[in-house]
Amino acid sequence: MKRSGFADLPLHGGRVPPWLAARMEKLGTAITEAVIQQYGTKEFLSRLSDPFWFQALGAVMGMDWHSSGITTSVLGALKRGVNPRAEELGIYFCGGRGRQSRKTPEELLAVADRQSLNGGELVRASRLTAKVDNNAIGDGFQIYLHSFVVSAAGDWAVVQQGMNDASGLARRYHWHSAAVKDFVCEPHTGIVGENEGEILNLVDRRAGDAQQALLTIAGQTPEVTLREVRHLVMPKHHEVRMRDVDLKRLGAVLAVSYERQLREFAELLLVENLGPRTLQTLAMVAEVVHGAPSRFSDPARFSFALGGKDGHPFPVPLKTYDESLGVLRRALDAAKLGHTEKVDGFKRLDKLVRGVEQRFEPKADFERVLEHEREISAGLDGRTVMDDRRERRKPAKGQMSLF
Repeated sequence: MKRSGFADLPLHGGRVPPWLAARMEKLGTAITEAVIQQYGTKEFLSRLSDPFWFQALGAVMGMDWHSSGITTSVLGALKRGVNPRAEELGIYFCGGRGRQSRKTPEELLAVADRQSLNGGELVRASRLTAKVDNNAIGDGFQIYLHSFVVSAAGDWAVVQQGMNDASGLARRYHWHSAAVKDFVCEPHTGIVGENEGEILNLVDRRAGDAQQALLTIAGQTPEVTLREVRHLVMPKHHEVRMRDVDLKRLGAVLAVSYERQLREFAELLLVENLGPRTLQTLAMVAEVVHGAPSRFSDPARFSFALGGKDGHPFPVPLKTYDESLGVLRRALDAAKLGHTEKVDGFKRLDKLVRGVEQRFEPKADFERVLEHEREISAGLDGRTVMDDRRERRKPAKGQMSLF
């Protein structure tokens, strides 16, 4: 039984612009395909149920690194991109935000009919996860997004989000069928939201007496605190700050991307002629695909792959985004034909970055990295939601040291 966790997600308004939404759909689908191709649908569902990995996935796709909008935009992009290929990939995204969430039962029944699954059990699981988080956990958050992801084999994960208007925060809840032994005894794999002290949690394993008391309408309902394990706390400040990032891990990525010898070796692993900026992005994408759970303790670091739509830590570099997508897409397509060297190269790239981190301990100069990214932004067609009409600056000449 996996234990639960908590984290902050500041509420953000606005929409994802079309130029980013289309790219998020393609990159999210490619990452999903890579994980399934390498590790299978069960592993993908396991990762989806990890709050830290999910946040890192949103950041590496170019969304705001810490906001509640990551949940809606990532799940929407995955549903649009994965579902047309669901029969091939063996994974189906159902539900969504608002009115779309109410279509979850009929979508699940349709999937169950195609895959000969028990549709009634899937619908029951969907309703119970929503009821537990909306009613059995009295934490002040009302569910407004419910996404149920099911495999062709019947394994599933649920990611849903609640809103607290009073605090201006959101809380994201993660479930995984492999961890749910009992819907009324600590069923979550993770809960993402601010820890606001004692809350009512009637599905804590210690609440058995309270459950019985409620059934017999006797005694008082005890208040217990959710156990903190996968504890993701996202700050309210919008900009990425030095303390949000593991500078040693970021330094290893930059060393592999910009140190000539390491870069040439990394390019050889991917069988591509790549520039350092694209290699920087691909190294982080490789970590999202192959990294161990402990590698996602600082999800803000993954925003240094493709920036963020609001310009934090820097504008989304569209040229780098498209080139990185092209490399990943070519690798996945080649693997279908039995040519796995490029896909295997991503795994070796991740291993190379971790080796550099362990052996050389390169520590990134945080302020210099930000300055460098912003200077080259115009040359990479850097774009944000605020300055789509801005006059493009000339790209900076020369290369700055990032260490």
